[in-house]
Amino acid sequence: MQSRALGGESDMTRQSPLHLSRRERQIMDAVYRLGEASALEVRREMPDPPSDSSVRTMLGILEQKGHLEHRKDGLRYVYRPTRQREAAGRAALRGVLKTFFDSSAEKAVAALLDLSGSKLSQEELDRLGRLVDDARGKGD
Repeated sequence: MQSRALGGESDMTRQSPLHLSRRERQIMDAVYRLGEASALEVRREMPDPPSDSSVRTMLGILEQKGHLEHRKDGLRYVYRPTRQREAAGRAALRGVLKTFFDSSAEKAVAALLDLSGSKLSQEELDRLGRLVDDARGKGD
């Protein structure tokens, strides 16, 4: 299995966070929470964790996919994300928007509002209103 050391380039095309399995998402969430982590530290953060070797295998897969990189710290590898959580979230959101909402922000926002029902506070609604007003201003 080819690994990607810090600062190195992967031969594989980077994949969208949209294409992560449930376990891969759990691992990425743990690494994002910790900032950087060894396989053991990641495993400790996971709900109902798989075996040590499974976690190490999935870390390697995430590294091949371009989501993680590692550095050697003594006998262990320490992994960190290749991009900031917000950037990864935006990339995932772009994929969801394209795949499920025909690249329509309006359809996606309508679905989010429908899911939240009446749970939005007045403060949240006011913030959303300001975001819409800002978007209107950008179109001028």
